[in-house]
Amino acid sequence: MSENKYKIGQLAEAAGLTIRTIRYYDEMGLLKSNERTSGGQRIYSDADLVYIKRIMELKNLSFSLEEIKRIILLSDEDKSGELRREILLSSYREKLIDAEKKVKALNDHIGELKWHIKQLESAYDSFQECPGSLCTNCSFKRNCSFSSKK
Repeated sequence: MSENKYKIGQLAEAAGLTIRTIRYYDEMGLLKSNERTSGGQRIYSDADLVYIKRIMELKNLSFSLEEIKRIILLSDEDKSGELRREILLSSYREKLIDAEKKVKALNDHIGELKWHIKQLESAYDSFQECPGSLCTNCSFKRNCSFSSKK
């Protein structure tokens, strides 16, 4: 089975990226193609397309291009792939912990917004400005950001 060959525009189109992005990835060393046409244009392979799709996948999982580059460059010294597997596994775990923290923070924020909506909806005709720390009997003191004592 013969491998497809791509000029930069064809590769960009196949990957759904811009030519500028392909050039940037190439300059960073994320693509390994050294093949050129007689006119000096780079020729990319199916392997380059796979690398680009992997880069896009890792970027979607919050990996920086520097992190991705370190992983890709390990292929020269890590022929078995075991080191890359371990690094990816560790990185995925770190990204998961970060994502879970963000979800918790977002859920806390959502809860706070819901609480404020509920309080304002129940206030209909009796809505008044909060007197802050002067209000010792306020039923909303638990969530009040103006009160000095919570």
